Amino acid sequence: MGRIYEMTLQEFNGDFTKMHIILRFRVTEVVGRDALTTFIGHHHQTDHTRRQIRRYRGKVDDVVDVVSTDGYLVRLKPLIITQRRVQTSVKQAMRAKAAEVIRAFASKNTFSKIQESILGGELEGEILNAVKPIYPVKSVAIHKSQLLQEGVVNESGPTLDDIHADESRQEAELKAKKAAAIAAAMDGEEVEEEAAEEAPSILDAAEALEPASEKTEAPAKEAPAAEEEVVEEVVEEEVAEEAPAAEADYSSMTVAELKELLKAAGKPVSGKKADLITRLNE
Repeated sequence: MGRIYEMTLQEFNGDFTKMHIILRFRVTEVVGRDALTTFIGHHHQTDHTRRQIRRYRGKVDDVVDVVSTDGYLVRLKPLIITQRRVQTSVKQAMRAKAAEVIRAFASKNTFSKIQESILGGELEGEILNAVKPIYPVKSVAIHKSQLLQEGVVNESGPTLDDIHADESRQEAELKAKKAAAIAAAMDGEEVEEEAAEEAPSILDAAEALEPASEKTEAPAKEAPAAEEEVVEEVVEEEVAEEAPAAEADYSSMTVAELKELLKAAGKPVSGKKADLITRLNE
């Protein structure tokens, strides 16, 4: 009881741009293994605040105590960084305007709404719009808040059982999303595998279709070859027919005529007529 617990705003809502904001909670009650806490303030990390301040810039800070509509006394510390160094009179005017905006906002809102406006940037935006006409501003931040006194406790908030149920629901939704993502990834892999398996079958079908077209073209290409074979056979038959005719012609010729043919062919002319015809037929 009474222990202070700190955590970053990034851990609280997952916004990594708010990792420099430290939230402070005080344990007020323990139920079983659960600790109930109350928000007691926040602050920015020192190195982050130091990076905002440069030698040529001006720093305007203040401390403002406000009371919310539900009776909570809160101390807020705004920090205004100007584009250039400013005079003291300008700083006083900017402080007064910022304090006026903060008090007006707190007087119309509850402590929980003030928390949301501080951490969400709504109150900082209103301060920026109010002091910007006085002097150009680089940034505005409520760099620290502190709960000084508690007010009326609001009993209309969620109970511990409601919080557990909400956490269980969020975990179930997260698991369902992960399962859906894994299933989608697995389906994508199966589709790729099926496509890879279907690709060879498509190629086989294409190859099966190609021979059919080649077969239709093959007879057309083979037809001239068949015609050539027929022509060659006819020529051979004609030559075979002409050979006996030539022999018959030689036999009807005289020996003198045969010798003249042999002389023209450069062959021997001696011998009988049959020998001469044989030499001519060689």
